[in-house]
Amino acid sequence: MTSLGLALLVLGAVVAVAEAHYPTQGIAGGTGVLVMAVGAVLAITGLGAGVLVALLAGGALAAAGAGGVLLSVRKGSAVRHRRVRTGAEGIIGHLGTVRNWTDASGSVTVDGALWRARRSPGPDDDEQQVPPLHVGDPIVVENLNGLTLSVRPAEEWELL
Repeated sequence: MTSLGLALLVLGAVVAVAEAHYPTQGIAGGTGVLVMAVGAVLAITGLGAGVLVALLAGGALAAAGAGGVLLSVRKGSAVRHRRVRTGAEGIIGHLGTVRNWTDASGSVTVDGALWRARRSPGPDDDEQQVPPLHVGDPIVVENLNGLTLSVRPAEEWELL
């Protein structure tokens, strides 16, 4: 009985830890905590202690484990709802500065990194009436295609 209880304790701990690596919304963590509590009850009764002591120890282990799983699930769900701040989605809307520019393409710095860039056409841009970008002009990133940014000139209100 003691060896079965110890095996259940180890198995429950492995399943509860797996919750941190495979987000199952608390299902694996809750199952792991339950298996650990049953393992604790079996191990303690197998060692000769009374059933009441074993149930109290198992209940205490289950309560502590359930609190940990609940905290983990709440923190994990809060992270899932945050805005993406890195990668292709994270750079869109950032301000940058033109480093050099020729016709419709050039290089810009955004967040301290040097990027290849092209001018993104605006809704009312006409090829003949588009003012050129110059070195030092502020720009706004509108899209990312591979390693090339699509940029437009920054408006006054975006620079405040």
